[in-house]
Amino acid sequence: MEPLTIFWPVMALIGWTLLVLLLIPWRRFQAAASGRVGLADFRCGESERVPDSVSLPNRVFMNLLEVPVLFYLLCTLAYVTDRVTPAMVLLGWLYLAVRIGHSLIYLTYNHVFHRFLVFALSNLILFCLWLLLGWALLG
Repeated sequence: MEPLTIFWPVMALIGWTLLVLLLIPWRRFQAAASGRVGLADFRCGESERVPDSVSLPNRVFMNLLEVPVLFYLLCTLAYVTDRVTPAMVLLGWLYLAVRIGHSLIYLTYNHVFHRFLVFALSNLILFCLWLLLGWALLG
């Protein structure tokens, strides 16, 4: 198996993160154009006047910059140490799918319990990836 394949889910997650980043100004400009918010609402971040539909993309973007950093590090370490396995690549794609699912729940119907379950699943997958890398490094 080609070790570089570990970077395909990484690139896809980065692409998803950038798409969410584009959603932030889109939603803000829409809200400003409709008069729901003004420039003053963003002077110090986001005021309480900013509707959830406008502030959620920013929160989702921050989520995509928090725990996934550990995924990026893991994939880089697996590649650099030549310990990439098919199981890691498969779990990498699964991690990507679950993180996208988490974002979509957040951005659409935002059911907190569903969001939590998907978030917990993504962290379990990440934990398994780290266990696999640790095991591979020991061997």
